[in-house]
Amino acid sequence: MIEDGLYDIPPGKVAAVMTHLEMLTPAPERPVPAPKGVTFEQIKPDLDRYRDLFKRVGSFDWLWHGRLKMKEADLNAILNDPKVAFYTLSKNGKDEALLELDFRQDGACELAYFGLTANLIGSGAGRFLMNKAISLAWAQDISRFHVHTCTMDSPQALPFYIRSGFTPCDLKVEIGDDPRLDGTLPRSAATHVPIFD
Repeated sequence: MIEDGLYDIPPGKVAAVMTHLEMLTPAPERPVPAPKGVTFEQIKPDLDRYRDLFKRVGSFDWLWHGRLKMKEADLNAILNDPKVAFYTLSKNGKDEALLELDFRQDGACELAYFGLTANLIGSGAGRFLMNKAISLAWAQDISRFHVHTCTMDSPQALPFYIRSGFTPCDLKVEIGDDPRLDGTLPRSAATHVPIFD
């Protein structure tokens, strides 16, 4: 039902406003050092390593779930695609960040996933990782670097992307199944997003 421009969200669903952003030329550098005890590295994750990192970075706090619902063969195809690159920040030998750059579209790079675990938030690691992302993306033959975020993500995400040199270019509303109701994620995930079942 639509009332005064408002849409009812059916039970079992979640809704978010999604902002698409793009960078058409490399953003000016904003150099910062790596946080103490943190190392940046490219990784070739297997399914277990990727899913663990994906959950710790985005699922439990921000309801990232798309990759958790993918068939193993489909996710493996992404993990093994030479046009998709994965990076992390390690601390004490443990992955604490996810940077996924997708070059599968000619002339473009999608910042497919970007985030830190709670262990690095507030340490300056986000700016350091974004500097790496911008440098790595524009080292390739691209004319567009793009990303999207939504209202279920950290409220810091959208302003951070804009400060990093991305410009909003599109706005959409996404309605999908609540992953906490089918067992993909625990009901305790992303408590800032209400559950309607």
